[in-house]
Amino acid sequence: MRVHYLQHVSFESPGFILSWLQTHGHAVTATPLFQPDARIPPVEDIDALVIMGGPMGIYDERDHPWLTREKAFLRDCLAADKHILGVCLGAQLLADALGARVHRAPHKEIGWFPVHPMPAVAKGTTMPSWLPSLFRDHPTVFHWHGDQFDIPPGAADCLRTDANSCQAFQWNARVVGLQFHPEVTPALLDDMLTHGAAELAETGPYIQTPGAIRAGAEHIDECNRLMGTVLKTWLGEAGL
Repeated sequence: MRVHYLQHVSFESPGFILSWLQTHGHAVTATPLFQPDARIPPVEDIDALVIMGGPMGIYDERDHPWLTREKAFLRDCLAADKHILGVCLGAQLLADALGARVHRAPHKEIGWFPVHPMPAVAKGTTMPSWLPSLFRDHPTVFHWHGDQFDIPPGAADCLRTDANSCQAFQWNARVVGLQFHPEVTPALLDDMLTHGAAELAETGPYIQTPGAIRAGAEHIDECNRLMGTVLKTWLGEAGL
């Protein structure tokens, strides 16, 4: 498959997502939106889209004018029935494109916290979701977000945490949003800690210290195993 990803800042790369896609033989291209010459491809040139995270909000077009182009491209990909996976900010952008509200979360979550599966039926529909069953063991995953999405109309509300609801949604078999970061790798974790030091100076019941976050790196292998299963299922597997 031709898989394209959108990256918003240099320090939030696709991490394990990229290595999994390359290992499984997919053709991967990228748009680094933080670079002035970044080019978004024609919709017909891709089969699947991955939208990564970032520290900005989805409404920050004044500071990040490329958000306007990105949102239009995302709507075009939805209209063309592409496979779309949004991670953190990417999931918020995806929810917005599907008509859901994005707003400040009840609690900022930074660190390692378990996610809990929700009933696998979409609001107002009988559409089953395959996501909750993948997280039935309440795995501990990496979070870094202060905003959250509401569940889009017709989508399945898939996962929650003790801090916040609406941690994942599935709009159809091809369109998935994840509020957390199962793509995290040791290098990606180091980059996020370095560039997010100011946020880590804040206090809150769900903001861990840098030391606690580094100690939680023992969960990375399980996060990546889950990410691989999500990718495999999302692409309709083996997606080739």
